[in-house]
Amino acid sequence: MAERWLPFSIIFLGVLSLYCAASDDNSGIKKMKMQFATGPLLKFQIWVFEEYMQVLYQRYPDIRIEGENYLPLPLYRHVASFLSMFKLALIGLIIIGKDPFALCGMQAPGIWVWGQENKIYACMMVFFFSNMIENQCMSTGAFEITLNDVPVWSKLESGHLPSMQQLVQILENEMKMNVPMDTLPHHRS
Repeated sequence: MAERWLPFSIIFLGVLSLYCAASDDNSGIKKMKMQFATGPLLKFQIWVFEEYMQVLYQRYPDIRIEGENYLPLPLYRHVASFLSMFKLALIGLIIIGKDPFALCGMQAPGIWVWGQENKIYACMMVFFFSNMIENQCMSTGAFEITLNDVPVWSKLESGHLPSMQQLVQILENEMKMNVPMDTLPHHRS
């Protein structure tokens, strides 16, 4: 009899835990999300994020700050993924020495003949050229900041990172705007 209720109780506990996790009351805690670009500037933008996070945690201990990658458009991600697979297949064909043009009944172009004669250079050239194009597809240059899922700064729109003073001013303004009505001082007219 108990074995019959075991699967139902596990499902019930799972649904209950998901409901409780989804209905957590975070009304007093603000959530700031900083999304930064992948690509060549990733290390610099992670450093900027960490610097901003340290200063903001000291000044606003009630804000929960998260960082994540700002993904490019799906089309660019798919192009980069395809190039990555194509690069590996092409390098494999160069190393093995198979002529894919002979399978199609075509004469091999001069660059393919050169690649077969200079396998190391050809593999390096394919690898680096493909990586350059993949990085261009995946790089967005973004540094987007949201507060409670409301955008407060966009490097894509402004063209530059916010200074610390700008970011603090934005947060100060946001904090003033979101003060509950019962905590505001009453003025008599």
